[in-house]
Amino acid sequence: MTVQFPKVVLIAFALLASFYASAQESSTLEINQADELLGANGFERLIGDVKMRHQNSLIYCDSAYFYRNLNQAKLFGNVRIIDQEDPVTTTSSYAEYDGNTKLAKLRNNVVFTNQETTLYTEYLDYDRGLNVAYYYNDGKVVDSANVLTSERGRYEVNLERITFQNDVVLVNPDYTMKTNDLVYMTIPKTAETKGLTNLISKEGNTLDAQKGSFYDTQQKQFRFYEGIVETETSRVKAIELFYDENLAYYEGTRDVRVLNKEREVEIFGDVGKYWEERKYSLVYGNALVRKYFEADTLYMTADTLISQDNEVDTAKYLLAFHSVNLVKTDLSGRADSLVYNYNDSTILLYEDPVMWNQKSQITADSMTFYIANENLDRVFLKDNAFVITQDTIMNFNQMKGLKMTGYFNDGQIDVMNIEGNGESLYFALESDTVTQGVNRTLSATIKLRFKEGAIQRVNYGIKPDGRFIPFQKVDDENSRLEGFTWRVEEKPDMDLINRWRSVVEIDLDAENLFDIPEVEIRMPTDLEIEQELKKRGVILLKPLIRNEINPKKPVNVQL
Repeated sequence: MTVQFPKVVLIAFALLASFYASAQESSTLEINQADELLGANGFERLIGDVKMRHQNSLIYCDSAYFYRNLNQAKLFGNVRIIDQEDPVTTTSSYAEYDGNTKLAKLRNNVVFTNQETTLYTEYLDYDRGLNVAYYYNDGKVVDSANVLTSERGRYEVNLERITFQNDVVLVNPDYTMKTNDLVYMTIPKTAETKGLTNLISKEGNTLDAQKGSFYDTQQKQFRFYEGIVETETSRVKAIELFYDENLAYYEGTRDVRVLNKEREVEIFGDVGKYWEERKYSLVYGNALVRKYFEADTLYMTADTLISQDNEVDTAKYLLAFHSVNLVKTDLSGRADSLVYNYNDSTILLYEDPVMWNQKSQITADSMTFYIANENLDRVFLKDNAFVITQDTIMNFNQMKGLKMTGYFNDGQIDVMNIEGNGESLYFALESDTVTQGVNRTLSATIKLRFKEGAIQRVNYGIKPDGRFIPFQKVDDENSRLEGFTWRVEEKPDMDLINRWRSVVEIDLDAENLFDIPEVEIRMPTDLEIEQELKKRGVILLKPLIRNEINPKKPVNVQL
């Protein structure tokens, strides 16, 4: 009985058979040309101007071994594989090609070129099926902007992505970078690293990241994770740090710190922005300032900090807004806002400022402190000025007026001048241990001298109005000037500073890949070996010359 298939089924079978035959044919290595062909029975030797073909690739070499049954070839001398569809060309001194797996193993003087990107190595496996190339024993990638080297690498041609691993070095006209794990996109020329990453710019600036980074090498924009950027004049650190080299602009989030090395001022906060050329920074979120002196440090907290220190600006300052607290060995203070002038080392406090110095409390509508030679030098108080000092038995001596100017010696009040509606109240003591009474005086001007924080002498202006209140008649009312408020419970200390922001200090000795010496191990020459053997008393029967024919054959020596 004859079975007839529908015409459409026959056509489908024919197309399937044609496709299968085409697929089988396309995976076969073909010989297109050779000056001389030797051998048979599945093995052929091709000599001179060899040209082979596999799918869309042309293969050239000086000579080849062709294992027809295995669909494999060994290629010798001036090997060149050209992809006719993708712009990929590989050259080497030797290669092995498998037509079944589409794997080319290239050895010695390997050059892999894809448009503007060229890979140099001695040992490359190129999977043409996946269009992925691997190298294992050092490689170098060069394009129009960068040179990258590493011990191992993977080049995914379709994705234009190269993964570098172990001893990775990226060299750019503007900087050199080292890491151990880097992914480079050849089209946008971006580099992403994992783990420790260190970079040095041509100006000598350093950029370090503990947990990886991202670089746009053309736009010159960088993002560092747990990153530090250090220049001759500044150091910037953040958990996540963005840097635009063209704009000289930094932006950091989480645990931000900016150090001005020239001013010895360091600013901390949750978010920070810094314009390097202007030397202008904005930091906010539990902001903290540390002003470093040779023997002491001034700490200051605020919600927001602005620092301006450009050389072309006449006003160089640090601004602090809201929740301002100051702590130094010889003073503490608080206010709503503050200005620190870099030029003359003045500190201006506004909106309910209060300062404490040793046993003194100072308040006014506004106050200006002057620091000289790292110590508190003088203070100027304006409007509603009020100074309270405690004597040796904790009595409150008080002074008030429209304006006051105080002078300090070794961190303690030495002289206080009161101008305009001056009032003073101080306790008279006997032998610094017994209160005799209270002196209250009104005068247009008053000058007080202190010793170890206690009033030693008082001078009044013209026609002072004063009275003495004996100890028996002293009470809470007549022993206080109007406006008296002892606010020592508000006095900030280091516990408050540490609660405001806990600072983890930078490890300046942290691992850096640039610190690892680049040592090249060189094998000694035969002459050097011979000279060393002679020093040890070894007598050679004949000169120590490497046996090129049989390198395993031992050299005869007589001990």
